[in-house]
Amino acid sequence: MVAVAGLVGLRPAPAHVAEVSCPPYDVVKEGSPLWKRLFANPRSMVHVTLGDTPADAIARLQDEGFVVRDDEPSFYVYEQRWMRGDQAESRTGVFVAVEVKDYSAREIIRHEKTFDDKVRGRVQLAKDTAHNTGPVFLLTKSPLAELFERAKQEAPLYDFASDFGGGTDLHGVKSRVWKVVADSELGRAMSERLAPQSLYIADGHHRYHAALKGGQTHALAYVTDGARILAYDRVVNGLRPFAEIRDALDLEPADAFTTPDKHAFRLYTKDGCWTLRAKDVPSDVVGRLDCSILERELYPHLALEHRHIPDPKHFDYYPESALDEMKAAVDDGRYELAIALHPVAIDELIAVADAGLEDSSIVMPEKSTFFAPKILTGLIVYRHTYR
Repeated sequence: MVAVAGLVGLRPAPAHVAEVSCPPYDVVKEGSPLWKRLFANPRSMVHVTLGDTPADAIARLQDEGFVVRDDEPSFYVYEQRWMRGDQAESRTGVFVAVEVKDYSAREIIRHEKTFDDKVRGRVQLAKDTAHNTGPVFLLTKSPLAELFERAKQEAPLYDFASDFGGGTDLHGVKSRVWKVVADSELGRAMSERLAPQSLYIADGHHRYHAALKGGQTHALAYVTDGARILAYDRVVNGLRPFAEIRDALDLEPADAFTTPDKHAFRLYTKDGCWTLRAKDVPSDVVGRLDCSILERELYPHLALEHRHIPDPKHFDYYPESALDEMKAAVDDGRYELAIALHPVAIDELIAVADAGLEDSSIVMPEKSTFFAPKILTGLIVYRHTYR
């Protein structure tokens, strides 16, 4: 059974929640307009997550009253609302303290590789600040909607919209948070509802692995039973020009650069737009993913290998909501080719994660999923303990 507990949250004073909370560290690129705007705000949690003196930064926020600490363990129900085109969408989850256990316990299930350099940085930050500022994003098969609706009958702690001036999918997202005391009827019901099912890491593999390697007893987590994965699209510079290999591909002309159907890819260059359809869809859980098919069926034509995938000279990655930005990257000559994919389904991710329980070499390919919107950092901060 998964051990999930309430936490004594360190959180923004209500009057300052919009200026303290910020996007997660891994979507803030150094030197970007977003990075500059965040660091220009002395109250932003970015000074803790990416600043040079994180311990001083979190102490200053507490000393100056911009963040306050609750006095009893609680769950924090977190609703996000946003527009996708003209469609209103929402997602609700809950901040908890989840017991940190090795993956072999099969309670927290991963689907991604982690990289030591990123883990070391998160371990050091947790040690320096004694807190987790951003949560591990976890999926559960347990139904939570009814419990969330009960929590929403009370007045929220926060009700605000994030204004980051663009540069992040969190810009303009409306957030509401409700506090549920852990030792209440509803709090106990949440613990009991979450306990029987394993939890799947959707996002934040490096955060969880840092908590594991750092020896934390519990880690800050956000748990939801409903999430949407965006396609993780890409712009590409091949080692062989696309114009030279175009005739070798079975391409169909396309009217617009849009998200394609499953097992199809939309390609865009300065010369036009096409659809490329998969020739072979194997049965294994990783091989049948569209990003795996793309690597087998297109990249060799461009003389690209797996080792090139993380190299920014050859690839950059965008969520499917940024198709116009991808076109601009091609039109201004930074990249030669833009590729839009169909998004991975939650069931596909869980199938890969479950297969990885039997064979640890089975993981999702790099840059294959993008969960949106992200979870605000600094909304609920957790003082952790070590074993």
